[in-house]
Formats: sequence, C-alpha cells, structure tokens
Amino acid sequence: MINHNRQIAVVETKKKIVVLSGAGISAESGLKTFRDSDGLWQGYEVTEVATPRAWKKNPRLVLDFYNMRRKNVLDAKPNAAHYGLAELENDFDVHIITQNIDDLHERAGSSKVMHLHGEIFKMRSEDNHELIYEIRDDIKWGDVAADGKQLRPHIVWFEEPVPMIEAASAVVRTADIFVVVGTSLVVYPAAGLVNYASPLISKFIIDKRIPYTSSLQNIKAIEKTASEGVKELQQILRNSHL
Repeated sequence: MINHNRQIAVVETKKKIVVLSGAGISAESGLKTFRDSDGLWQGYEVTEVATPRAWKKNPRLVLDFYNMRRKNVLDAKPNAAHYGLAELENDFDVHIITQNIDDLHERAGSSKVMHLHGEIFKMRSEDNHELIYEIRDDIKWGDVAADGKQLRPHIVWFEEPVPMIEAASAVVRTADIFVVVGTSLVVYPAAGLVNYASPLISKFIIDKRIPYTSSLQNIKAIEKTASEGVKELQQILRNSHL
C-alpha cells in the first residue's frame, strides 16, 4: 500500500537586516576618523591626500598616506560592535554596507559586506578600474599593474563617483530591518541610502550623537557608542517579533 501522507518541510526565511556602518564603529578599534584629526594628516589637509587632484599633484604623498592607513588597519582588531553584528547572522540574513575601507567586519565574521568607498587591502591600476590586486604591504611609486600603469589604492576618493551606490540602494530596498551605526549621515551619496528603506519597516540608528533623521518613519534612536548600541540592538531584536 502506498503511503500518500508526505511530510512537507517548512523552511523559515530569515528576515533581512541591512546595516549601514560608518567611521564611528571603527573608531572604537582605534582607527581615527578624519573628523577626529580635524581633517589633518601630519599637517596636510585631507584634500591633499585623498582626492584625484592630490594624486596628480603628489602621488608619493598619497601613497604614503594610504600605506600608513594600511598599517593602522593591520594593527587594529574588531570590537564588540563588529562581533555583535556578525552574531546577528545566527538569526537574520545580515547585509553590511560600510563606508569604511578596513576589513574589521569581515574579520569579526560578517559574511556579506559591501564596501562603498573601497578597500585598504586592495590596489588597482590608475587607468583601469578592473585591474584590482590584493595588497598587505606598501604600494611603492613605480609599482605597476598589468597594463603598465601606476598602482593606486583601491579607494573612492573625495570628488570621485561611488560605483557601488546603485547596488547598495538595491540591497536597502529589500531590507526588512534597517540599521545605521556609527555614521553622521553627512557624507553623500552614502547618507542618502536611508531614503531607500521602506517607510513601513523598523529602523534603528546607533551613534553617540544622533544625526538629523526627522524625515524617517518607524525609527528608534539608540544614543550610545557602537559597541553599547549594537548590544542593545541585539536585546531588542531577541525580545521582539520584528
């Protein structure tokens, strides 16, 4: 006799959390933001080391600046906020969109990380954006890509377009929960991503100084450091049915 009673497996789809992270989360790991240093680096204005004009004017200085940034990131370690966001993957489909060029989210265990402004551990041809290489040491003047052109940091400088912004916008549109952590929401176009989140979903903003967000609906402000705020976020998500 054929048994027609079949067990149907119920697969629960994890809700999607999209996180927009900024310099504030890395600051707790000892990585200074431009604002922390008053926009200066060894007496140089940021515009003298982080723009296409700076690269044309003094590429060696720009390389020195990012070589130092790379050393700083190598010395840094993920903090509780990075680990807390990674732990959310146990219960949610978590996508990190970060303005940071460090790899602390990845080192903490986050598996889906999109870098809006590039990555400090990558370099590329100054002419061909597709010729990208891994780098852990210094980029030296005279180091060239396969096309014979000088290698530069794989970083989106001030005054350059942000190639990943469209892909990031698409991810935000699909969020069930949207979280902003450690960003002042003043650097565009990244700051504009909040406008792509559905007005119907729950939103959280974590920062020591909550930025202006009155235009957003369904938002809870957590005015704490990234580490403390992510811990509170975890508790809220555990105790709610979002």
